[in-house]
Amino acid sequence: MVTSAREEPADTLVIGFISLLTLSAFLTQFVFRALDDNRLTSWQWVFAETDLAGMSGLLVAGIVAAYVLSRVSLPERRAAGVLALSAFLTAAVFWREPEVIVDAARYFTQAKHLETYGIGYFIAEWGREVSAWTDLPLVPFLYGTIFGLGGERRVLIQLFTTLLFSGTVVLTYLLGKTLWDETVGLYAGGLLLGMPYLLTQVPLMLVDVPTMFFLTLAVFSVTKALREGGAGWIALSSAAVALAFLSKYSTWLWLTVLPLVLAVHVRRAPRLVLRRGALIALAPMVLAGAVLVLKHDVVAQQLRLLQGYQLPGLRRWRESFVSTFFFQIHPFITAAALYSGVAAVRKRDWRYSIIAWAWLLAVVMRAERIRYLVPVLPMLALMASYGLREIGSREVRRFAACCIVLSSLLVAGFAYLPHLMRMSAVNLRDAGNYADSIEGGTVEVVALPQGQAGINPAVSVALLDLFTGKRITHQNGSPGSPPREKVETSPLRFTWEHRDPAYYTAPAGGSKGEAAVIVISERVGQSLPEAIERKIAGYHLARTFQVSDEWFQYQTVVRIYQPLERAPTGRRQ
Repeated sequence: MVTSAREEPADTLVIGFISLLTLSAFLTQFVFRALDDNRLTSWQWVFAETDLAGMSGLLVAGIVAAYVLSRVSLPERRAAGVLALSAFLTAAVFWREPEVIVDAARYFTQAKHLETYGIGYFIAEWGREVSAWTDLPLVPFLYGTIFGLGGERRVLIQLFTTLLFSGTVVLTYLLGKTLWDETVGLYAGGLLLGMPYLLTQVPLMLVDVPTMFFLTLAVFSVTKALREGGAGWIALSSAAVALAFLSKYSTWLWLTVLPLVLAVHVRRAPRLVLRRGALIALAPMVLAGAVLVLKHDVVAQQLRLLQGYQLPGLRRWRESFVSTFFFQIHPFITAAALYSGVAAVRKRDWRYSIIAWAWLLAVVMRAERIRYLVPVLPMLALMASYGLREIGSREVRRFAACCIVLSSLLVAGFAYLPHLMRMSAVNLRDAGNYADSIEGGTVEVVALPQGQAGINPAVSVALLDLFTGKRITHQNGSPGSPPREKVETSPLRFTWEHRDPAYYTAPAGGSKGEAAVIVISERVGQSLPEAIERKIAGYHLARTFQVSDEWFQYQTVVRIYQPLERAPTGRRQ
């Protein structure tokens, strides 16, 4: 393994100090968990029912395992494969979690339009019949294509996003190796597993993890193309930039690092590098022009929405940097990343600006919500790895990295995942799986008003649809939206602009009332509208899924009603 720092022998006292520091860091986080204001996995909630003694025991075992692993040398030729497999297997553990972020309803609906009506319809109606909100089409397009090829199964989406996460880990390794050496790349790839929050996002049907992959691919491939040239690298980098451009609007901000990549490398051979840069930029610029020409009205409306709603919303929906960098990301990663800046300045290493740029922007713009920062987490891992490289002893460096990763995996697996499984969203997952076991190909879904959550209940239908293979019919009534001024500043505003897709319309001369009825409500025993009471007069309550939590106002209690069994004469029993 190549390093730029002078190797020193491991000191037993240093190993012991890092062990003690690892355990102390967790205990400090636990004691001060009230400072964590994360909106999904706050340590206040995650450790509400966790046995501190048991968790501490697991961490001690993890530290011992970290010491054992740190004694194992990883051959360079196997590094990428080991990182990829480790990342995939780790993320796959979280496939059991429900869809805990309601935005998944939007991406599922967009993807299902493509699956149902085809690619031509999807492209033509993007931003019209296919509601686009502030989204770009690439990731929903990929999800819809997966549905079209393999069927509407959530596990296929999870397989896809997990492969992209695994690919991101490898790309992070390759970028670090390209800019510096094997050491920076290897530790950076591994440190992506030291971010518990990130692991919870991989299985979800969102756009953040795919965007992270395409952005990292763009930075890596552009770096390789500028350094080495060649038609293959130039074509790949050009395509990668285009894909990142179409992933998410915030990526446009992160892509401003590419001129910096050019500036760092232009000193090598100015004319040659500039020519390569121009060739790389050609296809993305043509694509951007085509998008603006064909969808200028949609893009203009989205940009107005981003400026007038999303940007001010960042101030209202923010999470503190303490939450992000002390709780949701292992604090050792944060400390190493901060120190890396000092080391880079001391060395006058301009390459460091490539990985620091996005985080400089994040701090300046006060982007204080970790979900919006997911695409640039690989750059933070590279910064931390750069800092760890300054540790003189290879054994100490390995041990510190292993402590970061294993302690984070234990927290994620034994605290974060159980917390997610206690959320009310699990009812939709379980109800969808149960619906697949009952007779009939169609179910009728009724979504009752969510009085406390300020959310349009119709989005629950799409979230349920993700978990069942049944054909769903749903009539979107008038749930009674909140006052307009409240909706306009709500983080759930998109739900009130949701329109029921045509594919949920009941077919003419349909099931004649014999389909099972699924009722989604915010609490157990919530009264049903009179029309629904009449509808299920000849039905029995087959199952109720009623997990509830105290952390979120949006609750999804599910009741499934089935028709009573018919006697041979046709009479109900």
